[in-house]
Amino acid sequence: MSTSSATAKTVAYNRVPRITADFWLIKLMAVTMGETAADYLNVQMGLGLTATSLIMSAILAVALVWQFAQKRYVPAAYWLSVVLISIVGTLITDNLVDNFHVPLLDTTIAFSVALALTFLLWFKAEGTLSIHSIFTGRREAFYWLAILFTFALGTAAGDLVAEKFALGYLATGMLFGMIILSLSIGYFFLGLDAILGFWLVYILTRPLGASFGDLMSQPAQYGGFGLGTIITSAIFLTAIVLIVVYMSLRHEGEELVEVDASGKPAKTAKGHGFTEVEEKG
Repeated sequence: MSTSSATAKTVAYNRVPRITADFWLIKLMAVTMGETAADYLNVQMGLGLTATSLIMSAILAVALVWQFAQKRYVPAAYWLSVVLISIVGTLITDNLVDNFHVPLLDTTIAFSVALALTFLLWFKAEGTLSIHSIFTGRREAFYWLAILFTFALGTAAGDLVAEKFALGYLATGMLFGMIILSLSIGYFFLGLDAILGFWLVYILTRPLGASFGDLMSQPAQYGGFGLGTIITSAIFLTAIVLIVVYMSLRHEGEELVEVDASGKPAKTAKGHGFTEVEEKG
């Protein structure tokens, strides 16, 4: 198809996945594993918060280099980055609270402000916060920065609720689950803005996953099932790998973004048969 014709369309591959049931399932497991893996490295292996944070940040940097090298959504690269950024986001909050003695309320407010500023700068630079149009390096950088702050914020907010109300792992998980359910009802039936709803749920799945991760891994005397961090992490890692393999084989989550003459997204194109546009910024 000629790009000079009136009917020609150019599209770019979105570098992040479409939002499907698989997306939320693997995201929830990724944050659960992020909680238990961080605890294992920090406590069980005796590395300490500082060493664990430095090691995991370095590994995350390598994973993000791999992710940014892709020009489309590649499940293995994307979800490896999500798992690692979940761990690092957890460690950032834990360092602030445990090493620098910053109160959880202050960290929650600080990460809320940081996330809001990220969204403000993102919107000012790109004119949209849509995750359906991440097809340039700059947009992807904003996306991953926002993801990092959602994990740090979710950790702080979840720990704040658990500490202030002492609800226990199961009750805390159920609380955040009910909030997510309410937001879902708002989106599907009450006209809640899709972008706002997505980011709110993305934040809240962090404390939801962490609550159930702790429920499974912590000893019975602390209200858990006593599986330990190794077994719990292994269970969720195995599930994540299987789903990533399935996504890779089925091309699950791939998305094409239709681009207008100015290089801005026109709409999401679910089908193929378009001319792929090169990255322009």
